[in-house]
Amino acid sequence: MEASLARATMLKPFIRKLKRVLLLSASRGGGVSEIRFDEEMEAAKVVPGDVKKGHFAVTATKGEEPKRFIVELYHLTDPAFLSLLEQAEEEYGLQQEGVLAVPCRPEEIQKILENRRMRRASTEW
Repeated sequence: MEASLARATMLKPFIRKLKRVLLLSASRGGGVSEIRFDEEMEAAKVVPGDVKKGHFAVTATKGEEPKRFIVELYHLTDPAFLSLLEQAEEEYGLQQEGVLAVPCRPEEIQKILENRRMRRASTEW
């Protein structure tokens, strides 16, 4: 339990950064050009149209060909997904720009997403 809390604490800065980027993408409508952003936030303004509010893009980099996923924010509380983020931090650091690269095979992300959807659907009954 303590190790899990320690990992979650280490990921807090990354999650805060991700939230800022997502909030920016949600607010990119009117008036955004009048707001002054630092360089990091300026670069984050370009969010692909397929990344809806409450979502972020992740690319699985292992395997024959990288695969991109659009992931809902609630996956940030999934221990299996958090484990992938820790792997990404170890391999690439926290200074990634653009799509979040995760060092795993696409099947791993797909399995995590499907398991979470199944658990979520079973609690909605």
